[in-house]
Formats: sequence, C-alpha cells, structure tokens
Amino acid sequence: MNPEDTTSTGSHEIDVEATERRFVSPLESIVSADARTVYGDPVTVGERTIVPVARIAYGIGMGGGSGTDETGQEGGEGFGGGGGMQATPLGVVEVTPDETRFLRFGTGRRLVGVLALGIGLGLALGRLLRR
Repeated sequence: MNPEDTTSTGSHEIDVEATERRFVSPLESIVSADARTVYGDPVTVGERTIVPVARIAYGIGMGGGSGTDETGQEGGEGFGGGGGMQATPLGVVEVTPDETRFLRFGTGRRLVGVLALGIGLGLALGRLLRR
C-alpha cells in the first residue's frame, strides 16, 4: 500500500483505495445502469407488448471520527458507512397496434382508501354536529 493512499485518524489508518472500492464502485454501477434498471425486459404476447416500469432509489452515507475522551486520554475513534437501494414497481407500458398507454399499479386501492376515508370523516363530522 502506498503511504499516500492512506489517511490517519488517531491510531487508525484508513485505506482510501479499499474505501473507494467498497463504496464508490457499487454506486458507479448503479448510476451507469442501462434502461433495464427502470424498464424491465419487454414481454410480447400476440400483438401486445408489456414493459414493466419501476422507480429505483438509492442512498449512500459514510462517517468518521477521532478524538479523545473527557480525561484527555486517547479514545473515541470510529468509522462507518452504509447504503441501500429500493426498487418499487410502478406499472407497465402496454403497446398494441392501436395505442400505447401506461397502466399504473395500485390506483384502484388508493381510490378506495380515499373514498373510505371521506366516508369515515363525513360520519364523524355528522355525529359531532348532532351533539
């Protein structure tokens, strides 16, 4: 290891190359991913083609530390990091000879939920006004 490739934090040395390989390389692969990361492989049945669509989200964080404890003795070192990725299905693009349209997943459930909430609030408000 080249001494220029390390950073000292108290009595710990951090291998910058190893840190880069561990955190930056996976991030580069996510950023450079092609359209199949968001749009899945098309499926064709007869004259209809379906393309799945998803929302991709990712995050990464790193930390560090050094210092001394309250008595002035050496202590308090630390380093950490982590990341995560989430893929949420949104719907499908449907391609037919007549049209192309986006069909979103879950809109029926949302509509039923909003309707139920509205009815519940209306009933509660009606009871309060009768008192």
